[in-house]
Amino acid sequence: MPDSDTTSPGLFAPPRTVQVLLPLPVPGPYDYAVPEDLEVPLGAIVRVPLGVREVTGVVWGEGSGDVDVAKLRPISEIKNVPPLTETMRTFVSWVARYTVSAESSVLRMILRMPEALEPPAPIRALRLAGEPPERLTPARRRVLEIMADGLARTPKEIAHLAGVGISVPKGLQNAGALEEVILPARRAVPPPDAQVEGPNLSGDQETAAASLGDAVDKQVYEAILLEGVTGSGKTEVYFDAIARALRSGQQVLVLLPEIALSAQFLARFEARFNAPPAVWHSGVARRQRRDVWRGVATGEVRVVVGARSALFLPFRELGLIVVDEEHDGSFKQDDGVCYNARDMAVLRASLESVPIVLCSATPSLETLVNVDRGRYRRLDLPVRHAGAAMPEVRAVDMTKEGAERGKWLSPRLADALTAALEAGEQSLLYLNRRGYAPLTLCRTCGHRLACPNCSAWLVEHRHRGRLQCHHCGIWSPRPEACPECQTPDSLVACGPGVERLAEEVAERFPDAAMEIMASDTLMGPADVAALVERMEKGEVDILIGTQVAAKGHHFPMLTVVGVVDADLGLDGGDPRAMERTWQLLHQVSGRAGREERPGQVFLQTFEPAHPVMHALVSGDRERFLEREKEGREEAGMPPYGRLAGIVISGTKESEVRALAQDLARRAPRGPGIDTFGPAPAPLSLLRGRFRWRLLVKAGRDVNIQAALRTWLAPVQLKGSLRLQIDVDPLSFL
Repeated sequence: MPDSDTTSPGLFAPPRTVQVLLPLPVPGPYDYAVPEDLEVPLGAIVRVPLGVREVTGVVWGEGSGDVDVAKLRPISEIKNVPPLTETMRTFVSWVARYTVSAESSVLRMILRMPEALEPPAPIRALRLAGEPPERLTPARRRVLEIMADGLARTPKEIAHLAGVGISVPKGLQNAGALEEVILPARRAVPPPDAQVEGPNLSGDQETAAASLGDAVDKQVYEAILLEGVTGSGKTEVYFDAIARALRSGQQVLVLLPEIALSAQFLARFEARFNAPPAVWHSGVARRQRRDVWRGVATGEVRVVVGARSALFLPFRELGLIVVDEEHDGSFKQDDGVCYNARDMAVLRASLESVPIVLCSATPSLETLVNVDRGRYRRLDLPVRHAGAAMPEVRAVDMTKEGAERGKWLSPRLADALTAALEAGEQSLLYLNRRGYAPLTLCRTCGHRLACPNCSAWLVEHRHRGRLQCHHCGIWSPRPEACPECQTPDSLVACGPGVERLAEEVAERFPDAAMEIMASDTLMGPADVAALVERMEKGEVDILIGTQVAAKGHHFPMLTVVGVVDADLGLDGGDPRAMERTWQLLHQVSGRAGREERPGQVFLQTFEPAHPVMHALVSGDRERFLEREKEGREEAGMPPYGRLAGIVISGTKESEVRALAQDLARRAPRGPGIDTFGPAPAPLSLLRGRFRWRLLVKAGRDVNIQAALRTWLAPVQLKGSLRLQIDVDPLSFL
């Protein structure tokens, strides 16, 4: 007979159980018991035991009831931060489903700052207290003079102001002249002032700003394309919407594609709101990111400007999302969870029921098609601000008026640079190749210097005296002799990079102040800001830049833009090659003539009749875009069809090939869906790993994610083998 004391109702109450999702490669949430003395809401961030260690996770739901009560382990601790909102948890699940990833992998992107889960350490400061000691050294006297204002300061601050060692204020504390006080934690950033009057807007800007303001006030989901020519003042328009959101007590997220774009933007934001925004990207110090994460979660931080990962910050009162340069490929993450921050930002805005502004002078075809279908609303700024004219764009046919042998600037472009120098104006030479030369080969045996870890050539960086791989980062000194045939002094550089172009500019214009703007010459946002400041002050005559110089910058005295190799990017199997090239060249052209001085652009090309060149020279973007839409629709390519890339990688090529071939035999095929491959990836060796690809193509009416899950769920990866799924790929390398 069972013991009545353990079975009678009311005498034994099983503990409450909850499911906790961990940011680890585990199958799903685990059940844990909730201790009686803990209040654990859904979304709470907790510490739980896992094996012999403790890990951080999020309470994802009520317990499944599938685990024996006797085997349940209790939650150890609930973190002193607000729980993730239901909307945020839903966002994680949707991102996981869309990208065919595990929820735990998406959660990991949210909990990437474990130190932010701990309350900030108290600030221990000193202030004036009792009588000073009878005998005062000069150092102690200086400290007491500074502290006479009654303010509390940290010992480090006191020592710095008084020019003494930290032991001096500590000694005065021991003597009773100073006493310790605990100060509240400092804010991550000062709050922006939303009441500050913005600049006078043009008629078109006022109309667009009013429309965005209405959307912010309604606090319902709406996707709005803010399109305008380069220099039309789009930023000031959405600044007005940010002010409106702040005045209504909402938080704002602004996504930028490049860290390098932040220098001028942050200065403009601070000038507009009398305070800088909180900044979030990988280049920000970890302590600062900790403060931003916690400030976002508590609601203290009101505006965040960040790279794509800022999308996963735990906002509590989000009222507006802005995606600037929405067309930019930098919003796509190509490793781990492969996602496009622009598209996932639209998803988050819809879940949060807030408006999202997609801003660009060259919107992506995906966004334009969504406008055509009525999913997005469009606001247009058709003219430049303050009456500035669009630059005149000319194609330089390099088959007829090319450069001298061993040179890269055509006579026409060189003459334009000369005229700009004589007029005291600035010029930009654009070439999207870092280093000195993209290829180094032996003139004796033809050997090409390649990366041992990647299927890529080593790029010469002559200023540093090295050869470097731009994929894995490996580098070595430039050899004196060919590594293959040992012939000395036989290595020659082929093709130009920005360093080689700078060499030619220095030879042609020895008196011109010249600088290079490339990701490997600028060591971070501070370097970018310093270079931008020199440009704004007119200390640079000719700027030679890669893609980081092509967009987002406003240089009032820049009137000439020369694109050294306009055809770069048109080759290869990328279905978006023409669209991307047009966008990039349009953006770099837009750096010229942004104020009262007219601008001119020279596109050096071997294909002046190419549709991209014709569109740029004629300014007939609508015809170009319609042609692109028609071609994509006929081929069933995005945005009219769906793609997903599958990359199998590993350290043994035979194993990679075998798995790829096995997957191909079981690949989804049928009405509306096809699988192509397998084949070695264009970058078939990357960072020491062999890579094979498959490509799935489907119609818009096909649930491609469901097909991928059914196909790939049974795969068991062994050894070094890895499988990466990329829904809506932008890179085909």
